[in-house]
Order: sequence, then structure tokens, then C-alpha cells
Amino acid sequence: MAQVVVSGHREQIAARRAALSDAIHGAVMAALDYPEEKRFHRFVGLDAGDFIHPGDRGLDYTIIEISLFEGRSEAAKRMLIRELFARIRDEVGIDPHSVEITLTETPKVNWGIRGRVADELELGYRVDV
Repeated sequence: MAQVVVSGHREQIAARRAALSDAIHGAVMAALDYPEEKRFHRFVGLDAGDFIHPGDRGLDYTIIEISLFEGRSEAAKRMLIRELFARIRDEVGIDPHSVEITLTETPKVNWGIRGRVADELELGYRVDV
């Protein structure tokens, strides 16, 4: 499972939502061998007064937070971060300097999905990549 929250300036997020979603999902599929149909993205557009950050990040400043089941290798997580920076630069036009990424892993027992505890579900994809 990968739940993605993307935060940024309201106008920038609105204008780039589809491209960001495609770039992020492409990176997740490439790095984590993730199924194409499993896209879970939330976009949070913030007004300038609600989004305080260093000026050198500019209006493109974008924060990507990804919650994952634990179990991915360090190599897979490094690849995901590199893929995200590259795809967001190439496909969305946001310089990596203006992007911050956080991966947070938790045990499947800490997730509730489709009425069940996630460690009791047949996922249909591997987590140990």
C-alpha cells in the first residue's frame, strides 16, 4: 500500500495535479513494482499564509509524503526517491530543489483496509521489493 499526500501552493497544485499524479504513480510503479490500478493520491492546496517555507523554494515548493507498508528494501526506497525527483523534474517541470519527499513505513497490522486489518488481506502484489 502507498498512500500519497501532495502539498503545495493552491494555484500550482491545481495547475499540475494530473501531471504530478502521473509522475508520482510512475515512480511508485517503477521503484516498488506497484500495480497500475492502485493509485491513492490526495492533493492539498494551501494559501500563501498557510504555507510558510524558505523563499528559495519558490511557488513550486511541493511536499510529497508517502505512507507505506514496511518491508521495502533500502535500495527500493532510494530508487523511489530518485525516480520521484527525476520524473517530477522531467514531466512536471519542478526543480528538485523545490521538492521534499518523506517516506513513512508502518507495519501492515497498523492499517485498516476494506474492512480488514491489512496483515489479514491478500494484497495481490509484493511488498518485499
